[in-house]
Amino acid sequence: MSADCVFLKYKSCLYSLFSPFLHFQTCVLFLYLLPFFASCAIYFYLWIPDSAPSLLAAGIKATPILCLVLLVLIYNGGRSLVGVAGGLLLSAGGDCCLIWPELFIHGMGCFALAHLVYSFSFLSSRFSATSSSVSFFIVYLILWLFGIGMYAYLVPFLQLDPEADVLVPAIGGYILLIVIMATLAARTRRPLILLGSLVFMASDLTIALTKFNVFDVEYKKHIIMTTYYLAQLMIALGDVKAAQEEDADDIHKWKRS
Repeated sequence: MSADCVFLKYKSCLYSLFSPFLHFQTCVLFLYLLPFFASCAIYFYLWIPDSAPSLLAAGIKATPILCLVLLVLIYNGGRSLVGVAGGLLLSAGGDCCLIWPELFIHGMGCFALAHLVYSFSFLSSRFSATSSSVSFFIVYLILWLFGIGMYAYLVPFLQLDPEADVLVPAIGGYILLIVIMATLAARTRRPLILLGSLVFMASDLTIALTKFNVFDVEYKKHIIMTTYYLAQLMIALGDVKAAQEEDADDIHKWKRS
C-alpha cells in the first residue's frame, strides 16, 4: 500500500470517528480567529496610525495578519507557506514598512510580492476552475478596464510627486499585479476569495486616492485598515475552506476506490 493510500485511510478513519462533531467546526474556527479579532481591537483602540513610527507600532499593526498566518498553517500545514500563508507573511512585512513613510516603496514591494504569491496559489489544483462562463469573462473585462482606467487617472497626480520617476512605473506594476490577483481570484469561483480580492482593491484604491492628493476622505485611515483586515480575513478563510473541501474530496475518492 502506497504512502498516499495510508494517509487517505488515516484521514478517512479520523473523519468517521469525528463525524458526529463536525457541526462544531464553525465554533472551533471561530476560536482560532479570536486572536485575530483581539489584535484588531487592540490596533484600533490604540489607533496606531496616529502614533509615532516605532517597532512596537509596526508589531501591533502586523499582529492581526500574523494571526491569520497561524490560522492558515494550522489548517493547511507548511505547504501554505508557498501559498496564502506566504502572501500573508509578505503582507505583514509590508505593514511594518508602511509604518515609516519613507519606506512606502518598500512596503508596496512587499504587497506586490504578496499579490504574486496569492496569484500562484489561486492557480493551484484546489482552486482551479473547470470551465469559464460568459459572465465571468465579463467580470475579468471589468477588472482590467477598471485597473487601466485607475492607472490612467492617477498618472497626472503621480507626476506631481517628487519621486515621480519611481512612482509612475512602480504604481503601474503594482496595479497590474493586483488586477491579475483579482482576476485569478474570480477564476476560483470561491466567493470569499473573490470578495477578499475586491475589498483589497478597494483598500488600496483608498490609499492611492488619498496619499497622492486626488481627494481627501473623512476617516480615510479607518476605511483603509478596516477594508484591509477584512480582505485578508476573507482570503485566509477562503483558503482554509478550499483545503477542507480538498481533503473531503480525497477521502470520498478513497472510499469509492
